[in-house]
Amino acid sequence: MIAKLGRKVIFPEVKLPDVAELVALGRAKAKEIPLGRSPFLETHGVACEADYKRRRSADGKVMIHAQIGFREPAKSQRAWHEVWDAMEKGGYRLDRYGICLDWSMGYPTSHRKNMPQGTGLVMGGIEDWIALTHGAPVAPHYGDFVIGTPAGFENTVCAVASGATSIGNLGQYFTFRQPHWDDDVFTTAEAIKAIAYTAAQPAEILVHSNLDDGFAALFTDLACSLGAILIEQHIVDNLLGGHVSHCFGNTFSRPYTRLAFQRAAHKVMTAPGTMVYGATTMYGPNIAENYAALANYLRLDAYGQKTRPTGHAINAVPVTEAYRIPDIDEVIDVNLFAAKLVSLEEPLWSLYDDSEIEPVAEKIVEGGRQFKANVLAGFEEAGIDTGNPFEMFLAIRRVGSKRLEELYGPGRETPGRLRGRTPIVRSTSIEQVEESGEGFLARMAPAARERVRKAKLKACVATTDVHEYGKILVETVLKGLDVEILDGGTSTDPNDLARVARAVGADLIALSSYNGVALGFVTELKAEMKKLGYDLPVFVGGKLNRVPDGSNTSLPVDVSKEIEATGATVCPDVSVMLDRLAQMSRDSAA
Repeated sequence: MIAKLGRKVIFPEVKLPDVAELVALGRAKAKEIPLGRSPFLETHGVACEADYKRRRSADGKVMIHAQIGFREPAKSQRAWHEVWDAMEKGGYRLDRYGICLDWSMGYPTSHRKNMPQGTGLVMGGIEDWIALTHGAPVAPHYGDFVIGTPAGFENTVCAVASGATSIGNLGQYFTFRQPHWDDDVFTTAEAIKAIAYTAAQPAEILVHSNLDDGFAALFTDLACSLGAILIEQHIVDNLLGGHVSHCFGNTFSRPYTRLAFQRAAHKVMTAPGTMVYGATTMYGPNIAENYAALANYLRLDAYGQKTRPTGHAINAVPVTEAYRIPDIDEVIDVNLFAAKLVSLEEPLWSLYDDSEIEPVAEKIVEGGRQFKANVLAGFEEAGIDTGNPFEMFLAIRRVGSKRLEELYGPGRETPGRLRGRTPIVRSTSIEQVEESGEGFLARMAPAARERVRKAKLKACVATTDVHEYGKILVETVLKGLDVEILDGGTSTDPNDLARVARAVGADLIALSSYNGVALGFVTELKAEMKKLGYDLPVFVGGKLNRVPDGSNTSLPVDVSKEIEATGATVCPDVSVMLDRLAQMSRDSAA
């Protein structure tokens, strides 16, 4: 039985900030710095993108979203024009851009200088934001590292001043942690001010939240993911007067449930959606196979928007994104592909029959509403003020998705199941990770598996950033070998990881990395271990790249060899680590 929540455990602080004062600060800033006018707003004669989305949906148009964000602002500005121009010349319309800011942009300006950088766009002053959005008449969507980070308020002001009316990513607030930044009260205050600032604008500003990045990402039940939409609507719309808008798609790799969730979202969304993100978890190392995945999710998403429009734009992700950031020509190609696919598919949509999807969508909605009700009732019982947006945000962040589902999920309590419940409609993201781990175990030689089990190893497993699927995969495999899992955390700091691994007596560290910081992280980790006077094997997997200093392309390069030079073991896949563990077990038994 999981212990119920208690206010003093969640909020040990003597006093939390006054939410009314934070809202007043946001509203005051809206009078000082109002929404700017961008070429997109001027060209289409709209007050905001939400109005444009409603118009396009009413006209039966399927909108297209492209993703850009190279390290150098000048290259991102060039991409802004070139991708739009190529689509125009092809006879198509590009409706919106998602801008990939670097995670270092999540720090307040005063803290950015000495913080690690990833592979995304690094902006300077407000003039950089304005120069970017003025490159072509495409709607600017600042989707990452704005709202929800320690720099949330100042970044939101820059985005709105540049003419952007879609700003996120609120989902990141619940799960992302900036390295070397532990003040979640400050981060929450910045989110409240930012949302209040958007709500006080004369036009409708969409507060974007990507479910795949937020506290819904690790739910096993799609009903809980739908419930996340309803809970965020309660906080942003009802309590703060804003307009929350949701995105999903990265981890929705099964066509059946992908469409069912779109249908469910159609029933509950109050503002137009931002985009249905490409199903990037369908991509692998084989480019030809990735094209099949690309066509599969695009045709499904276009059909969903044509028949039950939610305002989401479809998003074609270049097939190379599985292992690096795509260049401008690849972004152009994949969006021309998407636009042509929509034109070819449209005559066929009347032949589709998705009547079996509707009951599934209804189950997701019913379960989602129950989840919201359970969370609000549970929070009230714990002494959390569900009418206070600050307390709601901070409580959800601190409790976390896993425990929220364990305590309040609508599924039947089932001992032995992940989260202790049978999902109403099972999410496929966690399921696929676990299946992949089981596959690695099945391919391992039985004798090697037995040696590792007998060795009784202890593994400290961690991530350098918020992307937790690699960590779940490693934990699944190691649990199958009876290796004791010691949690090194997500978005952990290298010095903290070194101390934790030593304190718990780990035999190895398994590290998953994604955002272009692996080399710096491993270097610091090794240095801290040396300072503490111990050494043990470090296994590193994920996207092991970085943007070189002085790069003239803004594209990351592979740094596997440099990581290996630190003494760590690079793992293109889990089998490399398993081979080494088998060898370690043989050596220890000799």
